[in-house]
Amino acid sequence: MYLINPAEHTRRAFLRRAGHLAMAGTAMPFAINLAAMGEAAAQGAPGDDYKALVCIFLFGGNDYANTLVAYDDASYARYSSIRGAIALPSDAALALTELKPTTPLAGGRKYALNPKMSGLATLFDQGRMAVQLNVGPLIKPLTRAQFNSGNRRDFPIPPKLFSHNDQQSVWQSSSPEGSTIGWGGNIGDLALSQNATGSLFTCISVSGNTVFLSGDEAQQYQVGTGGAVRIASVSSASGSVYGSTAVKAAMQQIAQQARGHTLENEYNKVTKRATDAEGKITGAIQMNDLAGFPNTNLADQLKMVARLIRGRTALGVKRQVFFVSMGGFDLHDDIDTKQGPLMERLSGAMAAFQAQMDAWSLSENVTAFTASDFGRTLSSNGNGSDHGWGSHHFVMGGAVKGKALYGTPPPVSVGNSSADEDQWHVGQGRLLPTTSVDQYAATLARWFGVPDADLNAILPNLRNFGLTAPSGIAYPRDIGFMK
Repeated sequence: MYLINPAEHTRRAFLRRAGHLAMAGTAMPFAINLAAMGEAAAQGAPGDDYKALVCIFLFGGNDYANTLVAYDDASYARYSSIRGAIALPSDAALALTELKPTTPLAGGRKYALNPKMSGLATLFDQGRMAVQLNVGPLIKPLTRAQFNSGNRRDFPIPPKLFSHNDQQSVWQSSSPEGSTIGWGGNIGDLALSQNATGSLFTCISVSGNTVFLSGDEAQQYQVGTGGAVRIASVSSASGSVYGSTAVKAAMQQIAQQARGHTLENEYNKVTKRATDAEGKITGAIQMNDLAGFPNTNLADQLKMVARLIRGRTALGVKRQVFFVSMGGFDLHDDIDTKQGPLMERLSGAMAAFQAQMDAWSLSENVTAFTASDFGRTLSSNGNGSDHGWGSHHFVMGGAVKGKALYGTPPPVSVGNSSADEDQWHVGQGRLLPTTSVDQYAATLARWFGVPDADLNAILPNLRNFGLTAPSGIAYPRDIGFMK
């Protein structure tokens, strides 16, 4: 029986069931799993027993075909013919970003990054970046014929495909818009025992509120590119209120003292926790002294992540999950002029962040990865592309088995014929994923230290993978791109 309602298998449900078993005396203590996570995560961590995952979310649905260009002669000819005016020219600039993996792809398939992504191309050549091909939300392995059958009982599909808000949520939480628990937050739940003195700083977003970092116990802490968000009237960083230190002292007392009324008392507890956390973050991130980052918003977000990682000891953390993002990828129009600058900003910010981790000898400890609502159509709508499904993504860090492309290269096709190759499209070159988000996430989570026994609870559809489907496509639980 296949899982169609992921909400029934959230971490909360897992903990609730474990609690019921414990009352009956049959549950393994949850702390054993937490300890196992610590032991697994510590293996291979050089010197500093610290690990961090950094999710870089590309809002709007990044166009896969002009991010990773099919570059062998036969594939490029089809790509250029299908895309028409929005195809990238096969010129000297594209040749400079051709990816040359250690193990060549089957069938002579070649790829090149968008010419604006020279920073990531260099990291690929250095073995610090890998590409995951055609990844997207799946409930179970699926072919085009099964998708087209309309039989959703036997061949379920992710809810509300091609919808921005819903697919952003499905990528981050396995459920559509309205979901309250994300797989990053679920990983954070397991990491809390490793961060005994800094549990509030386990899951940190530099990009506002996100379901990705929402756990059952882990609370996402939000910061801006300038640091912690302050409550000005009570923050220790501001010396006075209305020019008076006495008013400031009075405000602090009013806002933080214990109260007899339950709601007032809880409100003041939250205020005190917020001001204490702000002070701790401000002290941990130190001065804004990091050089080499481009002057872009994404680079500023990643710079803040770097400063927080530098302050990990002051924050009392050994395991952290971060979220940053950039928007502008919903390119129904002007993809030929707008996507290149977006790719340049993404590549430049990621390369600068990796350079900083290298400089601090933390490359093996920090892994960054991209995600997005969905890919887009291979066919052009004139001068843009429309909403799709599967896409290509990047994984970066010293613990990545880089200079490699993982997964199954999709045929360059719009998927409108009965040819065998077209089974991996659902029309207009919308890729039918051959790797699920659950597999992608599980591979990252295992590196982070999550025990295999806990992966099904964190990633509700993972139980449907770990096999070779009748189509011949392998769907391993661990894709293998991490050391």
